[in-house]
Amino acid sequence: MWHDLLAALALVLVIEGLIPFWKPQALRQMLEMLAQLDDRSIRVAGLVSMVAGLLLLYLVRN
Repeated sequence: MWHDLLAALALVLVIEGLIPFWKPQALRQMLEMLAQLDDRSIRVAGLVSMVAGLLLLYLVRN
């Protein structure tokens, strides 16, 4: 189990590092747009992301 968790974390770090490495200016623009959103919108986006991740994990594991 720990092996799978660490592998997933490593993959998240690789994916999260792609945009700053590839297009740092696009990341700056995206962060500026994100800073202008209200808390509720950011929370909804986070919730949608978590649910999509859980569904994908369920589909992969079963």
